[in-house]
Amino acid sequence: ICHFCEGPVVGGWYKVLDRFIPGTTKVDALKKMMLDQGGFAPCFLGCFLPLVGALNGLSAKDNWAKLQQDYPDALITNYYLWPAVQLANFYLVPLHYRLAVVQCVAVIWNSYLSWKAHRL
Repeated sequence: ICHFCEGPVVGGWYKVLDRFIPGTTKVDALKKMMLDQGGFAPCFLGCFLPLVGALNGLSAKDNWAKLQQDYPDALITNYYLWPAVQLANFYLVPLHYRLAVVQCVAVIWNSYLSWKAHRL
């Protein structure tokens, strides 16, 4: 499920970020990372976890309870990994390669999210 929605969504998000913050300085990379981690990451997780729950047949009530249980820990774990990855990505990597870099790291991240979404 991740790779079918993640690629176009994340790729589009990077284009929006580059349009909104067009520079490539360290400060620009920091601004992009802050927007990415302050806005996109919480929303993406908030959509991803219930989508997985729904696809796994959870009722709306059970899905909501699972989201409340898993979301805070997943978001905190996100902040251990992604700010450093994204800061380097936005500063060192040209736009057309950013998605590829993120997808490499996302193999590990998506394994964690899958584990989180499927544990009871």
